[in-house]
Amino acid sequence: MEGLIALSNYHKQDHSGGISSSNSSFASQRELRANNTTGALPVLGSFVIERVQAGNLDFDQMLQSLHDLFEHDRQVASQSDSTRCGICYLHFPIAELHYRDEGFYICPDCAHSLGNHPIFMLRKQQRFS
Repeated sequence: MEGLIALSNYHKQDHSGGISSSNSSFASQRELRANNTTGALPVLGSFVIERVQAGNLDFDQMLQSLHDLFEHDRQVASQSDSTRCGICYLHFPIAELHYRDEGFYICPDCAHSLGNHPIFMLRKQQRFS
């Protein structure tokens, strides 16, 4: 059949050295790319695997840390003498917070970060006596 036209632009070399048209699966396309020197797939070394595992560990630790932080926040929020910091929105006992003239409570960590810089608040927090 000399007049056949390939309807696919994907061709692979067969073992006899010729080119054959193929609508093959993803696996054989990957095999072709892996054997092609210009499109070779990278060899997975221990560095890549260790990096992925370390990345997962960092992510897992971050999730656990956030879980612990929010669990603690809920415990403090359930107490009657607590309110939110106007900057980080975490709950603290009122005795640990400082009320700023701009109209919000601020925790020690946020107060340290903010320093004496004024902040305009759209909504003021109620001041507790």
